[in-house]
Amino acid sequence: MSYKKFFFPVGGGDELRERLYGAILVAKHFNVHLEILHCLPGLESQTSFNIPKFVLDELKGALEDHYKTDNNDFQKLLVEVANELNVPISEKVLENQATVFPEIKSGNRSAIVEQESKFCDLVVAATPPNAVMTATFEASVLQSGKPVIMIPRIMKKFDTKSIVIGWNNSPEASRAITSSLEILKQAKRVHIVSSKEYASDISKLEKIQKYLARHGINSTAELVKTLKSPGETIFKAAKDGNFDMIVAGAFSHKGLREMMFGGATKYLFEHTDIPVFMTH
Repeated sequence: MSYKKFFFPVGGGDELRERLYGAILVAKHFNVHLEILHCLPGLESQTSFNIPKFVLDELKGALEDHYKTDNNDFQKLLVEVANELNVPISEKVLENQATVFPEIKSGNRSAIVEQESKFCDLVVAATPPNAVMTATFEASVLQSGKPVIMIPRIMKKFDTKSIVIGWNNSPEASRAITSSLEILKQAKRVHIVSSKEYASDISKLEKIQKYLARHGINSTAELVKTLKSPGETIFKAAKDGNFDMIVAGAFSHKGLREMMFGGATKYLFEHTDIPVFMTH
């Protein structure tokens, strides 16, 4: 398919400027419209205590002022970053031009992300802060029903010229390959990596190569030794090969606690400076 719209939930934590920069950089690369969701807590959830009405009214007023300032600061920062990347802020479709536009909503962030992420071609999500899984991040990946590009919280460049595929013979890994075909077609180098735990011999990976070849995608493949951490295994292959992106599937039965070769993703969350394309 031809991508037209990406979705980026801002999420919490530091590096807001850097995360906006990375997400807009992705949109610019694919020449798509990027909807950026910025959530403010609902006033009701912040003022549901059993306190006198006049105190409650004052508290609501103070919160409204705080949220207004927060939103103004966010909008200002977004304009600065978009201008830096020469991407116009526009809700309208501009021919042959990447665009970005903020969507401001109030309420439970993860619930809003779960709903709003369904109306796009692909979700862009920054790695969780301090490698700790958040409800917002999990909603982006597990509840959107869309492919996800997980970007490092600080990312200064983005490319898809070289891509490594982590294969673990799971339905999610298979779906990730099919969902990423349009991106794989852009790559000049595609490499498939697996271990004997998931592919008894190289002929298993050759079937993937033949499938990709049907779509005009040339690839190479290898079986590697699984390291102590499965995340470290795929990350090492990506770094050693100087790849721009990792493609992998996210396991469903244990959420994002298992991915790639079926092991914990904590290592990737903590160490990766490479975008990861994944599907649930």
